[in-house]
Amino acid sequence: MKKQSCIVAAFLLSFLAWSPALLAQAPFYQGKTVRIVVGYLAGDGFDVWARMVGRHMGKELQGNPDIIVQNMPGASSMIAANYIYNVAKPDGLTLGATGGSLYLDQLVGRKEVQFDWAKFTWLGSTEKTTWLFYMRADTPYKTLEDIRKASEPPKCSTTGTGTSGHFVPRLLEVTLGLKFQLVSGYQGGSEQDLALERGEVQCRALSIPTFFSREPFHSWRKKGLVRVLAQTGRKRDPRLPDVPTIYELMDAHKTPDSDRRLVNVILASGSIGRPYMAPPGLPPARVKSLRDAFNRAMGNPELLAEVNKRQLEADPSTGEEIEAVATEAVAQPPDVIERMKKLLGK
Repeated sequence: MKKQSCIVAAFLLSFLAWSPALLAQAPFYQGKTVRIVVGYLAGDGFDVWARMVGRHMGKELQGNPDIIVQNMPGASSMIAANYIYNVAKPDGLTLGATGGSLYLDQLVGRKEVQFDWAKFTWLGSTEKTTWLFYMRADTPYKTLEDIRKASEPPKCSTTGTGTSGHFVPRLLEVTLGLKFQLVSGYQGGSEQDLALERGEVQCRALSIPTFFSREPFHSWRKKGLVRVLAQTGRKRDPRLPDVPTIYELMDAHKTPDSDRRLVNVILASGSIGRPYMAPPGLPPARVKSLRDAFNRAMGNPELLAEVNKRQLEADPSTGEEIEAVATEAVAQPPDVIERMKKLLGK
């Protein structure tokens, strides 16, 4: 009996000696929950993507954490970006999904910006983005030339500055001599959709993938409710073969080189697309874990099947690629920044 007691005691001592080491080796994410803070309303394109990414990314992290989505709309995702940068802990448990063009607000010095775009921990992006500009078909503005000649400019909706709804019309103004009245303050895409259906506004710019992936745009196209007048890609999207690009329009309008350079700087946000980030200061090992998990999730056949089913487009970028683009985006010379301030001013 005494011998057995000695054996049990020895086993317990051995267990106690080794258990801290075993606990230290447990995956960080085991038993934890990760949040993706989305800067837009539920049902918007960013929200749809974040929920797909979350369902698959958690499986790719060691420890298989639950990943949930928290919507934090407002100021064109500025509120969410400020939260990720200043409030969220740099522990890898809070991620963000915001607009890819918020750096424009930083460059022009808007007081609402409480982050340094280049210092976010970049995890990757689900797609690169090109935009289109549409108009209600029952308005007098049948062509861009009609807008140029109009005595009253059409009203275009936008969630705020630093978004395609704001900068695409502004680019059309400066490069083609058009004029628009921008109506800002909408919380997200669904509110803008209703505003157009109610006749509060007549026009809007948004991403081409979104326009071809969800309602109400499927129904709008069938009913002929809207007419697409321009697109921002270097080449025409195959789904919009009769719609001119802004580059073709600038050629026809003989837009000066200085304005063309400004277009290139602003539309570079399309390379950032729909980015995912974490707060600055994340431990390097955790950055690598999150980036690797994001990359594997974006290559997962189940996620890609879901993307195809929703008629979305997966064109992912790695965290390293987005970090390089983001760093370059905010490193603009003073003369470009001054022109941007004039273009993007309220």
